[in-house]
Amino acid sequence: MSESQGHRNLEGWTHIYSGKVRDIYCPTSASTHSGTDTFLIVASDRISAYDYVLPTQIPDKGAILTQLSLWWFDQLSDLTENHVLSTNVPEEVRGRAMITKRLDMFPIECVVRGYLTGSGLSEYKESGAVCGVALPVGLSEASQLDFPIFTPAAKAKLGDHDENITFTETVERIGAAAHELRSTSILLYQRAHEIALQRGIIIADTKFEFGKSAETSSSEIILGDEVLTPDSSRFWYADGYEAGSVQPSLDKQFVRDWLTSPASGWDRTSGELPPALPDDVVERTRDRYVEAYETLTGQNWQ
Repeated sequence: MSESQGHRNLEGWTHIYSGKVRDIYCPTSASTHSGTDTFLIVASDRISAYDYVLPTQIPDKGAILTQLSLWWFDQLSDLTENHVLSTNVPEEVRGRAMITKRLDMFPIECVVRGYLTGSGLSEYKESGAVCGVALPVGLSEASQLDFPIFTPAAKAKLGDHDENITFTETVERIGAAAHELRSTSILLYQRAHEIALQRGIIIADTKFEFGKSAETSSSEIILGDEVLTPDSSRFWYADGYEAGSVQPSLDKQFVRDWLTSPASGWDRTSGELPPALPDDVVERTRDRYVEAYETLTGQNWQ
């Protein structure tokens, strides 16, 4: 089966789940990989926005996100354990897949914001706080916060909206682990923000996902999913940054902006599926993903 039609058939691996942009496989037999506690996670070229999977793909997107995540996992490896075991994957998905530990994931999106924008800004304007975290008066679009804030969201089922929740509500849902998720998420964001800023990119906000080993009784949290990509983060140019105005970005906000522009003809409140992306939007979106990868890693894309 081709990627355009859905997940691929991969020898030695059995497809078990497809998310918005990733396909997950488990070993068909224990001999596929050392042990049975592994997943093969394949990043497709699908792109999602406003909780819809768009009908148009972005060439190379899955490979770019995988390679950038692997780079970030390496940069952050001294701060927390991650789920990556190997990149020795089937040839058909080489470059866009990784073999990982099987985790029981926390049902929480660990969002960290260092700057105020998007839904965070909207909530701040209404209440002076974001997810229950009170902020100083007088902040505006793209204002840098004095200290990064943890603004969690409860994961929704595929097709539903994630729900922003307070830290207290997070504790009620997952218990004392919430404290470690918060402190680790902020620590990771601070390290990543410092690294990216040295390379000319501001990470305005990002989200992390964590789990625990599905095979052991260890209480250690493990970083999973993707990390610090243009899909999971807001990347701004450091050069020219100025609070008070919308910042040019190197992430999929470009796609969101087109979808909500008159040019798309789509009303996001209509319940109708989004339209296909024009060729120029596809090309310019891919260019942003490539630029983010090359700027952060210092490596040329193929």
